[in-house]
Amino acid sequence: MIFDRKDLTNGQLVAFYRSILLPRMIEEKMLVLLRQGKISKWFSGIGQEAIAVGATLALQPDEWIMPLHRNLGVFTTRNMPLDKLFMQWQGSREGYSKGRERSFHFGSREHHICGMISHLGPQLAIADGVSLAYKLRNEKKVSLAFTGEGGTSEGDFHEALNTAAVWELPVIFLIENNGYGLSTPVSEQFRCESLVERARGYGMDGIKIDGNNLLTVYDTIKGVRDYCIEFQKPYLIECMTFRMRGHEEASGTKYVPDYLFEIWKEKDPVKTFEQFLQAEGVLSEEEKETIQQEIKAYIETSVAAGFAAPVIVPSTAEELEDLYAKPLPVAETDTAATDIEPLTSDIRFIDAIKQGLQQSMEKHSNLILMGQDIAEYGGAFKITEGFVEKFGRERVRNTPLCESAIVGAALGLSLEGYKSMMEMQFADFVTVGFNQIINNLAKIHYRWAQQADVVIRMPAGGGVGAGPFHSQTNEAWFVHTPGLKVVYPSSPADAKGLLIAAINDPNPVLFFEHKALYRSISGAVPNEYYEVPIGKAKHLQPGEEISIITYGSGVHWALNYAKAHPEISIDVLDLRTLLPLDYEAIAAAVRRTGKVLLLHEDTLTGGIGGEIAAWIAEHCFEHLDAPVMRCASLDTPVPFNIELEKNFLASARLDECVQKLLNY
Repeated sequence: MIFDRKDLTNGQLVAFYRSILLPRMIEEKMLVLLRQGKISKWFSGIGQEAIAVGATLALQPDEWIMPLHRNLGVFTTRNMPLDKLFMQWQGSREGYSKGRERSFHFGSREHHICGMISHLGPQLAIADGVSLAYKLRNEKKVSLAFTGEGGTSEGDFHEALNTAAVWELPVIFLIENNGYGLSTPVSEQFRCESLVERARGYGMDGIKIDGNNLLTVYDTIKGVRDYCIEFQKPYLIECMTFRMRGHEEASGTKYVPDYLFEIWKEKDPVKTFEQFLQAEGVLSEEEKETIQQEIKAYIETSVAAGFAAPVIVPSTAEELEDLYAKPLPVAETDTAATDIEPLTSDIRFIDAIKQGLQQSMEKHSNLILMGQDIAEYGGAFKITEGFVEKFGRERVRNTPLCESAIVGAALGLSLEGYKSMMEMQFADFVTVGFNQIINNLAKIHYRWAQQADVVIRMPAGGGVGAGPFHSQTNEAWFVHTPGLKVVYPSSPADAKGLLIAAINDPNPVLFFEHKALYRSISGAVPNEYYEVPIGKAKHLQPGEEISIITYGSGVHWALNYAKAHPEISIDVLDLRTLLPLDYEAIAAAVRRTGKVLLLHEDTLTGGIGGEIAAWIAEHCFEHLDAPVMRCASLDTPVPFNIELEKNFLASARLDECVQKLLNY
């Protein structure tokens, strides 16, 4: 192995040696503790340290890195205190995630490290968002995301690279090719000769390097960093390496031929660099021993501090409290149309959304809009038409067909203090961005107190003859996910006020907009910028015989039914927010009539109506005069034919359900 020191001083080379030796010695200690049964599962990076250490040394301390579970060198090179790291690995409250995350699934804003999730690929798109923030602010910075050779098979890899190339983002994608995805060799992972060949397909440059040569890794990434900043382009680096331990310790290495260990043992990144320094006269045997003893003492002291950390005493209140980032206090202005002057006349539902979005763009200079065809074309429903002329293409961004990457980029923007709104062209298409929403956006604040200041607009619902892939109302998929907020307005005034509130909220909000209401519903909407509080239902109509609890299109079905049946005294509650639910308003609706019908357009099984019914039975049983009933759409996909769709929708069974409940 040939090391080229270039202009590095002896002092720098010794510092590099300390940087690469530290994670190696930590890992050796961890393996001893693991065999003694004193620590839990461990993912070893022995044999790959040069990549994590070299990459981190080449970047500035305030540039974000997205590491994986074998990149201990990133954390140590960023000078994270080892005692606190050890507490993290032990699941201590004094670690970086209050005991809520394992090993390296955590992040630290202070150290500009974004914690991974187990799905690996989503890290890459977060780097896109961070680099977009750097680009928007004209900062001379890059972000860097790690992936393994196995991770390059995931769709997130391709989406992230494509988005970075199209948007010309200064991001470095770094592949650690150690030959095996757990036990699966590269021959069963891909057919191209080298993974770096994929760079050309995305219109970016790339290079394959020796990932075990610390100086090669450092010098390459340092040069690539300069390139990305100067030319505002992404870059792909493939680092060839080998891990000397199993995927994790319990899995072993029986699937690896013995001769490979012999080959790569000679390429050990720590030993070869040490030998180079000694041959150059930079590091004497005495200095080497001194450094090793200093590191050993540091490790022993840190381990002792880690073991001395107090045992966690769970606090349910704290667990729930930390689920959401705290919004900035705002005046609570629930906008019934008569509350605020002056009022506009008969604004359509779609125009109210547009007005709320436009006023939010004027209010927040750091708000970025992203979505397919939302720029000059104005989006599939023309909500952002004219926005490019007002706010420019940097803030109103067309995206490739990369839903997962764009959700990830939205999270990356949030790391750098931006707000973002992503328009999911149809709510049905959210399936291809599901992982980023469920496992990244929703969990990140609970995991390491990082907010995800992201709104995803979800045009949803049937009644427009669009068939099974453009008509779903899939809110129930998300109300089961702690950390998200789910909003579903039914009126123009609420649509505007709730959208503004969602954008102001530092937490991830899924904002459902019923397509059939866009141009069919009008109402008085305040001209000014205002919020409708998230998590607060609205009592629309008093009644004494039956309470209909609903939201979205169901509100209009309920009100129209009540108007057509004046002989029935119907109480109507519009939930407006589905997560968190307004349980006080629900309980009040139960008390008002004693008979409750839960009405929603979503299918019956697994719909939110079942959850609300269970809560009412558990908490309001003494106020019930009849079983809680649900009126929902059929448990089938949404059919295309209009007559079939009418039969599918819950509205087709509303009268039957009301009469049954009344006659109980």
